[in-house]
Amino acid sequence: MTVLHNPVIRGFAPDPSLVRAGDWYYLATSSFEWFPTIPIHRSRDLAHWEYAGHVEGAVPGDSLAGVPDSGGIWAPSLSWDGERFWVVYSIVRSVGTPYFDADTYVSTATEVSGPWSPPRRIPSHGFDPALHHENGHLWLLNLQNDHRPGGRRFAGIVATELDRETLTPVSPTRLLLQHDRLIEGPKLLKRDGWYLLVLAEGGTGFEHGVRVARGRNLTGPYELDERPLLTARDDPEWPLQKAGHAELVETPEGDWFLSHLTARPLKTPEGPRCPLGRETAIQAVTWDAEGWPRLRHGDHKPAVLVDVRDLQRPVRGAGLHSICGYRRVGATSPHPPAPGEQPWYTLRSPVSPTWVDRSTRPGWLRLRGHHGPDSLWSHHLLARRITEHHTEAQVTLHATPSTFTQSAGLLLWYNTSAYYALDLTWAEPEGEAQHGQQWRNTGRTVLALTTRDENETRRAAVQEVDADRPLTLGVTVDRTEAQFWHLREDTRHPIGPPLDFTRLSDDHGSRLRFTGAMAAIHAVDLVDASFTADFTDFRVTCAPA
Repeated sequence: MTVLHNPVIRGFAPDPSLVRAGDWYYLATSSFEWFPTIPIHRSRDLAHWEYAGHVEGAVPGDSLAGVPDSGGIWAPSLSWDGERFWVVYSIVRSVGTPYFDADTYVSTATEVSGPWSPPRRIPSHGFDPALHHENGHLWLLNLQNDHRPGGRRFAGIVATELDRETLTPVSPTRLLLQHDRLIEGPKLLKRDGWYLLVLAEGGTGFEHGVRVARGRNLTGPYELDERPLLTARDDPEWPLQKAGHAELVETPEGDWFLSHLTARPLKTPEGPRCPLGRETAIQAVTWDAEGWPRLRHGDHKPAVLVDVRDLQRPVRGAGLHSICGYRRVGATSPHPPAPGEQPWYTLRSPVSPTWVDRSTRPGWLRLRGHHGPDSLWSHHLLARRITEHHTEAQVTLHATPSTFTQSAGLLLWYNTSAYYALDLTWAEPEGEAQHGQQWRNTGRTVLALTTRDENETRRAAVQEVDADRPLTLGVTVDRTEAQFWHLREDTRHPIGPPLDFTRLSDDHGSRLRFTGAMAAIHAVDLVDASFTADFTDFRVTCAPA
């Protein structure tokens, strides 16, 4: 018997879209402002998952420069028509305004590893698009957004038939369903003569859930199931919260399973917080006497352990630890990840040889500095997902900053308004006040610990160091606390006080947040982008509880 342990894809992996093609299950997740765009994992048994690639070229021009935090690619939907994979998704360019300014695209491929066709824009009623394939027909489902004053931003689910080749509409757009409660994320399937709409409801926070509607005709009318299929909103102590945004899939043996997002909160005096972001989980599903789907274990709360009945042999090497762990990184990385290896993540543009140099210094990775960490345009950062509440990251750094406009180091990162940075940089001589640029060769090389929390940025610690030789920097995350340190004479020396790791979460602050905490290295040069920093032995170790 195979038992999966939820979440099956841990750390930042929201809005899962699940599809079966032959003996493989494939799952695409949102990437927001991050590259690689639309990561895809695969499994043979739904319990053990490995990274299988991403939708390369999903963003026209390969640039999300200027896109706000938690904008970018929302809720991709993956489907398989028997010959090729389809992915439909929206690029959202406005967050927290009545206008999402979303452009919806479709791309196809015969293998999830690519190549993917250049994205083609299709009607963009809102975010959360999905495709339904039936007897040679192609239907686009979408959330309808009413941006007008007094309008409903979640104004119902609509459907438009598209020509399979041109992707142009061949029928008028039709309203399928409206509901007083917020509904989004439509997925459509047909079973036993019923069309079933699987819907996310209640938003993406602790009120999240899944509701199903059904009708005899694709275009409606639809009736809502009076019971939620999935939610944890009535039990704040349940270990898996925020359960919602789901998709049903049938196995070759006729069993049914549900992919959905979830989160593992930590308790804080300010309430529950989820610094790991929204993750991917799988539930077993059965059908009641009236034809409605129900969770097989008899409750609507998500199960942590799920029997998947030995569907297939697992992927070799895949599993919980391959999802959590990362290899040590030197000059040969970042590279296209091997099967099962998680990718590097970059902000708003992919890795480029203009700022990542793998060859000049053997055994090291050289980053060229550019904008600062608050930039929405060109921050040169390489990140790994944090997947557990007990995590350690460290890196060895060699650089010679000569001005306060140059820095490089190790970060705990959520977004441009929420991060902690331990940077090697320049400072005035001890006891001398900040005066801006110092046009002389005096000054100190220091490690500076900076904390950013929405509209407040402050220095938590400054320590002078010897920059003539490489420095090893690190951070240890123990649930709610993060302690930065550096290595001197084989001993860890703390820098600054313990910091609140849970501030790097969806649940802190006043702005919309949809991603998850990362460990990262970066380089900054605000003047002429000539400063470089060399890194080696970057490692992120996650320890499942």
